[in-house]
Amino acid sequence: MTPTPSLFMLLVLGLMGAQATVDVRTAAAMAAGLCKTRPTDIVFIVDSSRSVRPSEFEQVKVFLAKVIEGLDVGPNATRVGVVNYASRVKNEVSLKTHRTKAGLIKAVTKIEPLSTGTMTGLAIQFALNVAFSEAEGARVKSPDISKVAIIVTDGRPQDTVKEIAARARDAGIEIFAIGVGRVDMSTLKQMASDPLDDHVDYVESYSVIEKLTKKFQEAFCACSNSATDVVFLIDGSKSVRPENFELVKKWINQIIDKLDVSDSKAHVGLVQYSSAVKQEFPLGRYNNKKDLKDAVKKMAYMERGTMTGQALRYLVDNSFNPGHGARPGVAKVGIVFTDGRSQDFIGEAAKKAKENGFKMYAVGVGNAVEDELREISSEPTAEHYFYTADFKAMTQIAKKLQINICQEDDPCECDSLVKFQKKVEDALQALTKKLESMSKRIAMLENKIV
Repeated sequence: MTPTPSLFMLLVLGLMGAQATVDVRTAAAMAAGLCKTRPTDIVFIVDSSRSVRPSEFEQVKVFLAKVIEGLDVGPNATRVGVVNYASRVKNEVSLKTHRTKAGLIKAVTKIEPLSTGTMTGLAIQFALNVAFSEAEGARVKSPDISKVAIIVTDGRPQDTVKEIAARARDAGIEIFAIGVGRVDMSTLKQMASDPLDDHVDYVESYSVIEKLTKKFQEAFCACSNSATDVVFLIDGSKSVRPENFELVKKWINQIIDKLDVSDSKAHVGLVQYSSAVKQEFPLGRYNNKKDLKDAVKKMAYMERGTMTGQALRYLVDNSFNPGHGARPGVAKVGIVFTDGRSQDFIGEAAKKAKENGFKMYAVGVGNAVEDELREISSEPTAEHYFYTADFKAMTQIAKKLQINICQEDDPCECDSLVKFQKKVEDALQALTKKLESMSKRIAMLENKIV
């Protein structure tokens, strides 16, 4: 039977509406793609012991799916595996199995709880020996590829975790430990990487585990929305001391790890100062993380005085100059580190840096003067200057700097909203034209039927 014109119209509108939805989703995906997650091998290690009720295990799967939804899944981007454990361990999803987000999420929804004991140490050992093996799809160890394990558990393990977790961390696996309900907090701390404040999370029940989704989406987000020239201006005065200077170098490399370093994206330069100023390397000399981090590690400690004003003048006059590798039209970010009061005047150079459009961050440790940090930093100063009394606490500052360098608010939004809106508008315009064309054809059919 031939459908009536009105029914035919409904069918056409339904089909075109579905196509419009696809167009909008495609636009959203393209927009989201402006901010890629850095290449990472991620393995979720999920407790499904008998203490985890079936409904609670469903909530864990929703949490996994939402974290995966925010990742840039692909063979050359982020690979995801899932290990399910109770008294035994089951490799539910290998790093090599699913290369698309949709395939991964579908596989996660099919995981069933094992409902026996809680052998968390056994699960970590399995992840280390099997899930993170090349045979299961893990990539060869590289400074450019992160290895991450996310453990979700709600109880006290029936085996030991301390030694095997240490072995996993020594193998280069970053471990996040999420505890639920009556979990043993000391066990979480034995498993997690340092700093514990960043790697241990607790929620009261599985019903609120989804609130951790944003944290993990941000944790794996690398800034790839735009090109950036970043210059570190590092205090190498005698008050820093050699052992702390090594911590400063590790801190610099921690920030470099969060950047999307390449020819077309982030370039990094390094300047050290004390009584004099020394350019360690200019922007653009190293365009991959390994070479950059190696160069930072080789930086020799200068000692002597603290001429922060002279160093800022060097930054303004030289570091962001095209003759020193700076790129015209690219965002400029200066990160100043100091541990004490400047022995010269900083005001004029600090003001000029900001007038030139450089985004300035000021990081102080120990005897650093907070008024000087505020004078150096861009507005709003609360978001651009950081202070800690202890060099060992600098990892917290590195994390905050990574987020702010990404962009102002949400590290995975960038300028996506504007571009997404444009894509949606284009899709809707295309849909309108299709509807107009289809309406004319239906009118012709109606005339023929009459």
